[in-house]
Amino acid sequence: MTYTSSPDLLVLHAVRVSGFADDAAVSRRTGIEADTVGELLPDFEAYGWVTHTAFAGTGGWTLTERGRDEDARKVARELEEAGARPAVDRAHQAFEVLNGRLVRACTDWQLRPTEDDRLASNDHSDPAWDARVLDELTLLGAELTGLVGGLAETLDRFAGYDERFTAALDRTRAGEGQWVAGVGVASCHAVWMELHEDLLSTLGIARGAEEGSR
Repeated sequence: MTYTSSPDLLVLHAVRVSGFADDAAVSRRTGIEADTVGELLPDFEAYGWVTHTAFAGTGGWTLTERGRDEDARKVARELEEAGARPAVDRAHQAFEVLNGRLVRACTDWQLRPTEDDRLASNDHSDPAWDARVLDELTLLGAELTGLVGGLAETLDRFAGYDERFTAALDRTRAGEGQWVAGVGVASCHAVWMELHEDLLSTLGIARGAEEGSR
């Protein structure tokens, strides 16, 4: 049976996983109406869980240390109530197997070594090189669909990562190359890293400590 997360957990955790997000982004990510998000985030700010910052004409929310602690408490309680730890742990282990392939694919999209420069930028003048990268991302997207589907059967807040990844890949194939690993868009790399953060934070594992956690 799928466990449905509370709106306050979804909104707080969306800020945690995104790192920085405005109201509209949190609403899109969680599926919670904008008015509700607009009420919860100022409340969270009053509790000291989030802070709002603005620069260069943009603004958004980030978690405070108190907010990270509160998010960790909420997701740990949810994990126990849903009996979801075994499923999330299995998904995390499967994800780690795929993670190296994703990092390599994104690197190959950005770099194409030459005889003279191993770190030469990929100017995308070699269709075969780019096609190989896109084929690998397509295979990873299929793996992600199975992984996310299994997770969402236990905790429904994990639904959608595969769809966002596929949407980014579709935009890349349509000629928008920044959607593989670009910053500031929901690129394949950005979606993948958000799922990584979601898995780690749900299990209470510090980033970079996966080896030591097992």
